[in-house]
Amino acid sequence: MTQPSQVRIVEVGPRDGLQNEKAIIATATKIELIDRLSATGLRSIEATSFVSPKWIPQLADAAEVFSGITRRDGVSYPVLVPNLQGYERARAAGAAEVAVFAAASEAFSRKNINAGIDESLQRFEPVLERAKTDGVRVRGYVSTVLGCPYQGEVPLTDVVRVAAALHRAGCYEISLGDTIGIGTPRKAAAMLAAVADAVPMAALAIHFHDTRGQALANILACLELGVAVVDAAVSGTGGCPYAKGASGNVASEDVVYMLEGMGIATGVDLPRLIETGQWLAAQLGRETGSKVGKAAA
Repeated sequence: MTQPSQVRIVEVGPRDGLQNEKAIIATATKIELIDRLSATGLRSIEATSFVSPKWIPQLADAAEVFSGITRRDGVSYPVLVPNLQGYERARAAGAAEVAVFAAASEAFSRKNINAGIDESLQRFEPVLERAKTDGVRVRGYVSTVLGCPYQGEVPLTDVVRVAAALHRAGCYEISLGDTIGIGTPRKAAAMLAAVADAVPMAALAIHFHDTRGQALANILACLELGVAVVDAAVSGTGGCPYAKGASGNVASEDVVYMLEGMGIATGVDLPRLIETGQWLAAQLGRETGSKVGKAAA
């Protein structure tokens, strides 16, 4: 398999990037962030999460954010939903695409959502059935694909099993997430290759956190297997509220810079994306987490 000629970036900054911020961010700032990202040429922007505000207070304004953004033609704005109740709230706010999440680690699943892997998959069945009826696309996330903060090693067979179950259940795309940023290139590529034996490569995406500085190397190793969808967060924001030591996502600016430098098209206006990352960092009161953003400052 040769590397793809073009890659779709799924921008997860507004949801995965902001959910771990301790200080509550103004709704208007979240709306402006999404509108700025919409103007960069990104085609997939994960807007927010309709989880219980009790679990993630930062995203308690999900409905206000979603109804406040200016949706552009040709751009999808998926939102995360944990269950049917979340799905109904998302639909009431106008969401046309949703995402569900499961862990490949039994221990992480129990800590995160108080349910084992099989039970968590069962919880999504009503969401996927309703989405099918409503004509709503569903994206699936598998977390802890390269390691877990609670159980350590995660068997590849579990990663494959969960990814295949989500695909069978109707998820059009499965995002494979290294939640604690522990993976290295060969392990990342081996994990992707194992999943691609059970789920078509065209239905797979990769989601690497840069906790140990390995994200770009891991992405490169996976691109060589033919994956063409990469999750990233502007300004390198984020982390997982349930995974100690999980620092930010790989920065979208850094991913776009690397891809464009390799001759792989992204359709993203890099200067505008860098500007958005710098603006967001200023809103958060810190330096951008993007190396490319720092170099351009």
